[in-house]
Amino acid sequence: MELLEAYRSLWSNRSLPVGENEAEHVLLDAIQRDLLDEMTHPRLRKSPYEKFSLAVKRIATSSLDAKQQYELVRLYVQQLENLPSR
Repeated sequence: MELLEAYRSLWSNRSLPVGENEAEHVLLDAIQRDLLDEMTHPRLRKSPYEKFSLAVKRIATSSLDAKQQYELVRLYVQQLENLPSR
């Protein structure tokens, strides 16, 4: 739940409703949607690698503590590796 709150602090305009024991699933799903740029019009979407780079920059320049930054970047890497090949 702590990482989900850290993610919400970076992307405050995203509504991420979560039930009990669903925080990790909601966070991983939000990261995957971010990497796939699903919240952008299809003609304006960036590649997952561009979105990854932007997310890492945003995380690195945030006021989150180093452990939270590391864990969020680790989850982004994990989700990027798990994306289906296009």
